[in-house]
Amino acid sequence: MMKLPAIPKLITERTVIAALLEDYGRSGDITSSYTLSTGQTAEACIVAREDGLLCGVDYAEAAFRLSGGNVSWEKKFTDGERVRKGDIIATVSGDAIEMLSSERVALNYLGHLSGISSYTNRFVEIIRHTGAKMCCTRKTTPGLRLAEKYAVKCGGGSNHRFGLDDAVLIKDNHIAVCGSIKEAVLSVRAQIGHLVSLEIEVDTLPQMREALDLGVGVILLDNFSIDDLCQAVAVNKGAAKLEASGGVSINNVKDIAETGIDYISSSKITMSAPAFDFGLDIKIKGAE
Repeated sequence: MMKLPAIPKLITERTVIAALLEDYGRSGDITSSYTLSTGQTAEACIVAREDGLLCGVDYAEAAFRLSGGNVSWEKKFTDGERVRKGDIIATVSGDAIEMLSSERVALNYLGHLSGISSYTNRFVEIIRHTGAKMCCTRKTTPGLRLAEKYAVKCGGGSNHRFGLDDAVLIKDNHIAVCGSIKEAVLSVRAQIGHLVSLEIEVDTLPQMREALDLGVGVILLDNFSIDDLCQAVAVNKGAAKLEASGGVSINNVKDIAETGIDYISSSKITMSAPAFDFGLDIKIKGAE
């Protein structure tokens, strides 16, 4: 399992609090409050209903902890670990009202993020025999970008830029408004900081050649056919890092990777990943 970057606790908690407030609404969990007695306790297990790669453990723990502080959590697996159907991910015990009030938020994080990590890993495994890296994009759920990009890392993928401010990516619309690739590149270079990277998106091989002539170090090949990707790699001769994007799917990612491309980016690993199924099973008193 690869070493994963730790998300600061403050950021995790801020995100989870927003989710809890959304679910609590104006007066909290009236179902649990009306059916259970104050101070009543319960024990439960969070169980995986399918096989995959785990992600979202800290988010789930925070949901139970921030619901009132009277719920204890013991994790059995950590993010990035492979789990099997029936595995107990964690045990939860304590105040029953708090537990049931935060159950859905906790499972939502686990299901959504584990879905992304598991789906990303399918792409990663398909292209493992090549030198290409599988990358996510900025197409993420509003408010969950950090969590989703973290899930991509849990699945063995790589992160593209996190926002508009951490790298320059000149796209076709920038070129259209600016007037030309050359004008756009020269304008950026006149203002860019020495630590900020520059990438340019091109739609055709002639545009790629122009970018190479300008010494651009990273070139995004948008919606290139497999034949055009092969030509691009041959023309490039290792001068720039090449990224393929557009129309990437689980069905064609192998062919794309085998062209010799350096990076493959797709929104599908964050926006089309199926949710992973988890359940919270209450331990019935007296049951063996």
